[in-house]
Amino acid sequence: MKSLLFLVLISVCWAEPHPDNSSLEHERIIHIQENGPRLLVVAEQAKIFSHRGGNVTLPCKFYHEHTSAAGSGTHKIRVKWTKLTYDYLKEVDVFVAMGHHRKSYGSYQGRVSLRESSENDASLVITNVRLEDYGRYKCEVIEGLEDDTAVVTLNLEGVVFPYSPRLGRYNLNFHEAQRACAEQDSVIASFDQLYDAWRSGLDWCNAGWLSDGSVQYPITKPREPCGGKNTVPGVRNYGFWDKDKSRYDVFCFTSNFNGRFYYLIHPTKLTYEEAVQACLKDGSQIAKVGQIFAAWKLLGYDRCDAGWLADGSVRYPISRPRKRCSPTEAAVRFVGFPDKKHKLYGVYCFRAYN
Repeated sequence: MKSLLFLVLISVCWAEPHPDNSSLEHERIIHIQENGPRLLVVAEQAKIFSHRGGNVTLPCKFYHEHTSAAGSGTHKIRVKWTKLTYDYLKEVDVFVAMGHHRKSYGSYQGRVSLRESSENDASLVITNVRLEDYGRYKCEVIEGLEDDTAVVTLNLEGVVFPYSPRLGRYNLNFHEAQRACAEQDSVIASFDQLYDAWRSGLDWCNAGWLSDGSVQYPITKPREPCGGKNTVPGVRNYGFWDKDKSRYDVFCFTSNFNGRFYYLIHPTKLTYEEAVQACLKDGSQIAKVGQIFAAWKLLGYDRCDAGWLADGSVRYPISRPRKRCSPTEAAVRFVGFPDKKHKLYGVYCFRAYN
């Protein structure tokens, strides 16, 4: 047994290379190479800008590392586009393509396709962009056991505005807030949209729901009733609240529209119902709050006449501050929710283009 152990020790010592023998040392290196080149997915632009009603392409291309080839040819390429939630924890299916098979999902049906300008082009084309299309999209390319992803953000040109109903301040739970925005030709705003609005000067002391379920408000001019005059400007965060029981205002987001927004020239002032009928008689509908904000912000609409809107509020848009018409700032001025049956005002109408 001892002699056998001695022979084993000799064998081990003999197999170990001499430290000065570089050629033997080199021969003992083992190279492990993956099956084929690594798949890479690249978005040429991280952010893409568009507007409601427009067409947009979200860029995405795939390559194999150290080669310009689009695919190895041994497996079919599968391309999948999904939309990410604000926290990246959930994905909503948008479009899937594999070979000749194509499938779109939900509200994207009939509006999405692959550009396919080259063999390695997986870019997504979205037509007739909607307000709810805003957000982050993931492009995933799968070939056999290999896959890679890239993320592209779709931003929309538009305007954020605070909204509270006739009932007054802090009367909306999260679901009611979503409906309130939809009724005013808008969607509930995201944090990124509110943050951009704050950077552009939005200052509002009432807290409102955002699309992620948080409650926040933007302050550019710190003051005592809004967190204290010694605090720094910023978007103040109340945190996440019960979507069914908690009640706040809401921040809505809208973009441009396919139509004409205008103040109706009428010989007399009108009650609310008379205003609704006057717009219908003119081939239009009474305008919504989102439409007056979009006309003011995106088209520079300016009018000093207060007029009824669809929610029963009375407002007027000022783009050029002047005496008697918002002398200090450009804004959509809010008169209030007057008595619909007895108070008389003008009216703002909206006519959609076909």
